[in-house]
Amino acid sequence: MPKIVVTNKKARHDFFIEETYEAGISLLGTEVKSLRNGRANIKDSFARIVGDEIFLFNMHISPYEQGNIANHDPIRDRKLLLHKNEIGRLMGKVKEKGYTLVPLQVYFKRGYAKVEIALAKGKHLYDKRQTIAEKEAQREVERAFKAKQRGEKRGRK
Repeated sequence: MPKIVVTNKKARHDFFIEETYEAGISLLGTEVKSLRNGRANIKDSFARIVGDEIFLFNMHISPYEQGNIANHDPIRDRKLLLHKNEIGRLMGKVKEKGYTLVPLQVYFKRGYAKVEIALAKGKHLYDKRQTIAEKEAQREVERAFKAKQRGEKRGRK
């Protein structure tokens, strides 16, 4: 069972998620320790293909408190580890207009730090409004259903 360190809640609000991929992250020792403490932020981060490799930009991992002078740079570019055919597929998709690579969550799986990146297309303002309206309608239905269930339970007693 993977231990989720940090999630990017804003990504699902701002983008339509097409596909998701699991990638390893190339990290330094103090970065891993800081990640295990949950000291990371991926809210403004994004992935980009550079040459034939994928890098994660603007991911903030706080310096490790018990670290020494060799602590890492908190916002350095981090290489993502994917298979060559996955990188090729993503390269073709990202070249299409409107597609980007966005990290959804960072987690540990069998001791290794992983990031779930998504091939995403940006939402317009009216798409966001529509999504919010759908969520509110779903909440209202759930509230009415719960209230109806409570009323039936009370009526039986």
